[in-house]
Amino acid sequence: MVSVGVSMGMLVVFGLIFVALLLFVTELIPSDITAIGILVSLVVLEPYTGVTARDAISGFASPATVTIIAMYILSEGIQQTGIVERLGVYLARITNGDESRLLAATVGTTGVSAGIINNTPVVAVFIPMISGLAERARISPSKLLLPMSYAAMMGGTLTLIGTSTNILASDLSRELLDHPISMFEFTPLGVLVLLVGAAYLLTVGRWLTPARIDPTADLTEAYELGDHLWRVSIRETSPLVGQRASDVLADLEADEGVDLDVLQIERNGESFVATATDQLVEPGDVFIVRGRRTNADRFASEYDLRTRPVDEVSEADFSEGDGSLLVEAVVLPDSRLVAQTVAEAKLDAQFDTTVLAIRRGGKDPIRSDLEATQIESGDTLLVQTTTEKIEYLADQGTLVPTEGVDEELLEPDAEPENIAPLSSKTPIAVGTMITVIGLAALGVLPIVIAALGGVFAMVVTGCLTASDAYDAVSWNIVFLLAGVLPLGVAMQQSGGAEFIAGVLVASADILPVVAVLLLFYLLTGLLANIITPVASVVLMIPVAVDTASRIGADGFSFLLAVTFAGSAAFMTPIGYQTNLMVYGPGGYKFTDYLRVGAPLQLLLSVVTTLGIVALFGV
Repeated sequence: MVSVGVSMGMLVVFGLIFVALLLFVTELIPSDITAIGILVSLVVLEPYTGVTARDAISGFASPATVTIIAMYILSEGIQQTGIVERLGVYLARITNGDESRLLAATVGTTGVSAGIINNTPVVAVFIPMISGLAERARISPSKLLLPMSYAAMMGGTLTLIGTSTNILASDLSRELLDHPISMFEFTPLGVLVLLVGAAYLLTVGRWLTPARIDPTADLTEAYELGDHLWRVSIRETSPLVGQRASDVLADLEADEGVDLDVLQIERNGESFVATATDQLVEPGDVFIVRGRRTNADRFASEYDLRTRPVDEVSEADFSEGDGSLLVEAVVLPDSRLVAQTVAEAKLDAQFDTTVLAIRRGGKDPIRSDLEATQIESGDTLLVQTTTEKIEYLADQGTLVPTEGVDEELLEPDAEPENIAPLSSKTPIAVGTMITVIGLAALGVLPIVIAALGGVFAMVVTGCLTASDAYDAVSWNIVFLLAGVLPLGVAMQQSGGAEFIAGVLVASADILPVVAVLLLFYLLTGLLANIITPVASVVLMIPVAVDTASRIGADGFSFLLAVTFAGSAAFMTPIGYQTNLMVYGPGGYKFTDYLRVGAPLQLLLSVVTTLGIVALFGV
């Protein structure tokens, strides 16, 4: 074995990697911005890193990056056909409120769908569907949402286009081994992983998954708003009489000392959303307000109002009148709301949508000082809004309601085509996707060209508008990918990959090759749980290939172990986007992911390693 000394270049690269990992874990700045900062640093320190400006920006022109952009757009084209919603109709019919069947259908449907469509939009569509079905079946959505996320992750290993890490691994395989991965090359292994993982989720996982959310709880109870929602009556002598509701709201907003929102106006059996009405205040009107009791009392005293503390405010009070309703909605990782405070988001002023509380995982809901609270990806917001506005926000990808299933889904006589109609462009969109997969699978065209051709076809035929195509791309993921790819270059140029490989090669003196393969799976899986799968795959694949060559093993098998481990970040909510997306809606605690995900990750580490040995050899 040839030992490699530690050079100054290695120390610099390892230092940058340490800083990147620290920033990824702490999320002091967004991950994609961290990646761009690392990219710039690699070029500034070129004498040590060996990364030129051209090398640094090569990630933006990488076939993997371009393919991932195209696949986001193609997935959006399929999603707009209504096929996924139609699947939900049949899922509701098949399960008929039975928990075991609902769990099995959720895992099966999500897993298979994620092999063809990018798993992030699949989960975004399924969250409201599964939550609604769970509530109507009186099942805690917590019992279904985490298994759904895990199934989507495992389903992503079915095909080359299932996840961005697969596409990235294929590109690295082409560069390092001159072996680009074909469309279905590892599908048998992916099927094995999905079947074993699904069996776990339906048995042991079902027992370990907690029921954090009470399906029968009123939303005001679930967010503990009993002491934050009040009714106040307008006396005839109140100075508010004759004012427009909008003016009252403006005065309250200008009073920085009072954390209080007027949500709704009740009058003679009618109700009006305060932010959306131009009604004049009349004697006898009742305001529903949100805030601490002291602020409500101060408001009542200042404007000669009468507080009515005995009148409890419930979710039902917001489902009457002019379309007002309470909605629980998830903030997706690429939502424009991320990193903004509630005040900066201006949901109330622009969309007649008022944030009443924020749930962040299994922590107590945030109910006070909301205006100054910064919104994070994965947060679940309880908002008062209108049907029209929440549908608009959902279409824009700003918020995803956690419930969106019509009662008609459970009606046996209702026609699926009326509940979830398919687009007239469905045959074109599906045909385009099949053509892209077929051309890539048969080797007629490289996957990047086939995918770009599919994008062109979908836009030209009207399946998507150009604006829809650009909006469909998770640009934060694209910049993250393009920013971390140069780290892999630096690892190789500085000798860092060779050095780490040398350390790991030593394990082959006491361990069989299969155990070394398992070690790489475990190390990559641990990394993927605390940083992004993309970053873990970029860092580990060069090391894995180098190690394999030095111990006389098959580099492709080691590359596959790292690739599959990158999609197995089951133990934390931050490792994988879909885990973060269900964190709030499921009311999960951080430890829930460890309790349910750790056994699954260990199980799949053994299954995947043995599967690689059986199917590809070592």
